[in-house]
Amino acid sequence: MKAVRTHAYDTTPVLEEVPDARVQGPLDVVVRIGGAGLCRTDLHIIEGQWEPKTHVALPYTQGHENAGWVEAVGSAVSHVAVGDPVILHPLVTCGLCGPCRRGDDVHCQASAFPGIDADGGFAELIRTNARAVVKLDASLAPADVAALADAGLTAYHAAKKAARRLAPGDKAVVIGAGGLGHIGIQALRALTPAELIVVDRSPEALKLAGTLGAHHTVVGDGSQVEHVLDLTGGQGAEAVLDFVGEGGAVEDGVAMLRRAGDYHVIGYGGKLDVPTIDIISSELNFVGNLVGSYTDLVELMELAARGLVTLHTSRYPLDAFSQALEDLDAGRVRGRAILVP
Repeated sequence: MKAVRTHAYDTTPVLEEVPDARVQGPLDVVVRIGGAGLCRTDLHIIEGQWEPKTHVALPYTQGHENAGWVEAVGSAVSHVAVGDPVILHPLVTCGLCGPCRRGDDVHCQASAFPGIDADGGFAELIRTNARAVVKLDASLAPADVAALADAGLTAYHAAKKAARRLAPGDKAVVIGAGGLGHIGIQALRALTPAELIVVDRSPEALKLAGTLGAHHTVVGDGSQVEHVLDLTGGQGAEAVLDFVGEGGAVEDGVAMLRRAGDYHVIGYGGKLDVPTIDIISSELNFVGNLVGSYTDLVELMELAARGLVTLHTSRYPLDAFSQALEDLDAGRVRGRAILVP
């Protein structure tokens, strides 16, 4: 099969022939890729940022947002069959450890993360296990939803956490209306009655945010904190969801937060530097978000099937992956980039 392989850091991956992914155990599922999302994490992997955390052996195949059709199943798999359209939870989990037993499979103690620390979906086939496979509604095409497997799942996970504490009349700020943020806006609209304020430097991204349900849009032109405070009566928002996490977004986001507010960190790259006396005196809460659980993914697919969450994509054939990387790095991708074998 064809696969895009990362052979060394700070170099462009290579499209090459590798052995087909095959069933190796009774709970294995092999999926023929219909779409694989490409995101900034893939750029950071190529830059070597993830190597100290994953220690993955090179070469390997990236691609952690995957959907397609079941190609083969192990002898113990019964909930999907060959030919079924599916989306894959990004983790391969054991189901037996404490976190898995509690439904917190994101923190499985024996997990693998295809595309991050194991071979992923920038290929024609991928092997995962039965616990990762969610059957898609007939109305959903794999390439249309592939990036919901991680970007969408992460955004939904954060929105779901925020929604638990947001009531009618509350304000929620979304920083960044790009690949993750435009999904987060839709998830918040589906899950909470809060008034949504979206901040982004791009007028085009803000225009999209308005069509997706943002009540207010604010251009990040240097006066965004002042504008958000004006929209919140000078008090700040009950929740800030930061889908950027760098380039001044963290400092702005904290300044937009009201007393006893929740700051949800989703984007990364920067640093959180807040005096502890400010955290204590204002009772601020800082909430990390990695990715959602299997249950979160099932719920997100329900919203997608009902048309409440849609993904804006730019598609590239697998052999145009280098162009997709360039476009993503240059900020030319609106929504999510999808590789289609």
